[in-house]
This record gives sequence, C-alpha cells and structure tokens, in this order.
Amino acid sequence: MNRVEIFEVGPRDGLQNEKKQIATADKVALVDLLSQAGFARIECASFVSPKWVPQMADSADVLAGIARAKGVSYAALTPNMKGLERAIEARADEVAIFGSASEGFSKANINASIAESLERFQPVAKAAQAAGLPVRGYVSCVVECPYDGAVDPAQVAYVVGALRDMGCYEISLGDTIGQGRPEAVEAMLAAVSQELEPAKLAGHFHDTSGQALANVEVALQHGLRVFDGAVGGLGGCPYAPGAAGNVSTEALHDFVSKLGYDTGLNPAVLTKAAEMARAMRMEG
Repeated sequence: MNRVEIFEVGPRDGLQNEKKQIATADKVALVDLLSQAGFARIECASFVSPKWVPQMADSADVLAGIARAKGVSYAALTPNMKGLERAIEARADEVAIFGSASEGFSKANINASIAESLERFQPVAKAAQAAGLPVRGYVSCVVECPYDGAVDPAQVAYVVGALRDMGCYEISLGDTIGQGRPEAVEAMLAAVSQELEPAKLAGHFHDTSGQALANVEVALQHGLRVFDGAVGGLGGCPYAPGAAGNVSTEALHDFVSKLGYDTGLNPAVLTKAAEMARAMRMEG
C-alpha cells in the first residue's frame, strides 16, 4: 500500500496562537498522547522570542517533560542562532527554519526581507548540521499573502531552492492563510518541482476556506507524500490575519486513507488527542 506520512505540528503550530497560556503539563500530556499514535515526527517546541510568541516560552520545559517514544523525532522551530542553541540544550531531535515567499509576510513575521531572512538562516542551518541535527525548511504564503495578495510561483521556487542549498532535508510548503485554490496550488507545485523533487517536499494546508483537502489531493497528484497536520484542527498564525486552523490530522488521515494510502496512525489515539486538544483550546 502507498504510504503518506502526517507530520504532527499541533503542539507547536497549533497551540502558538492560543491567547491564554496553556499549562506546560497539558502540553506535555498532549505530546505524550500523540507519541502513542504512530507519528514519526512531532513538532512540539519553538525557540522564538517569548515577547513575540508567549505561548511557546516554555518550549524547553515541554521537551524536558515529555516521555520520548522510541523512533519519534521531536522537532523545534529555530529562527536564529540563539534559538538553535536553546533547541540543542533542550535536546530537540531536529530543527526547522522558516522563510516566506512574500515580502509583506516576511517583514510582518520576522521583520526582515526575504533576502535578509535567507542570509540569517545560513549560519543556523550550518551550525545545526554541524551539531548533527537534521534541518527542515518551511516556506510561508506559497499561494496567497495577507499583505501582498497572490504570490508568484517563481518566487516560491526561488525560496525553496535557497533552503535546499542550505541543506534542508525536506521543505514544507505552507498555504498560511488557507486561501489557496487547487489551480493555484497546481501552478505553484509545477514551479517548485523544477527546484526540488516531490519526495523532499511536504504540504502544509490551512482550512480557512475549506480547500485544504482538495489541495492535498492536488499535491498527491504531484507526488508529495508528506503533509503537516494539527490534531483537532488547532492553529493559525499570529502574523497572518484571518488564518484559521491547520487542516486537522484526523481529517487528513481519513481523507488519504479513503484514497488508499496508509498513514500508520492509530485512529483511536488520534480521536483522544483531538478531544484533548479541543478541550485545551476551550479552557484557553
């Protein structure tokens, strides 16, 4: 059976936008439950400035508190050298750097132009690899930007090529505000595939306009076999006005399973984790 991997990002990308601080013990409990579901990779930390993303201020405590399951890689977002040093100290198994395909979002999200951001990531990627940590790349706003509107597919391909050249083992393509339609995703993937083979690409779709699963289907047709999901549909981005949650892991699992793909995930554990995630959001 064909395999699709779901990369669980709920504990980081899902929770980062929650306004009320969620207890560290609750975050640890969610990651521990997800660790039993069959994921190979779970993103559960972000070493950004607590001033900008207060929900992630306890990332080191979360990584210290979780029961690490054999065969699971626990990932952390690292925007700069300071963040990388903290991730290494907290024993993250892999790290991620995140660029944008649109100038407007890059300036709003990390206060840098695209060129400046790529320059900033180079030493981070190099140091991570020297420390033996795999580096994943994210590209935000691959089809639409809340500030600049439609994004040129050639611009996405350029950023993907730059992250590839830094040594990213996989690059996740994010429809950050969930406005991408299948035809736009199709055009973007056609351009990006010229820079990097689909086996090293991942899809990261938000469901703001109900297009996430249709976009997943387009990506599958282009050969992508990894998709980011957030349990319970948690998520959004503090710097992307109008961004609703990521496509939910359980919806993604059900959708690709119906198409004949195997995710290796346990649906019963996913259901429990989704209930836990939604309860955390309601309490927040």
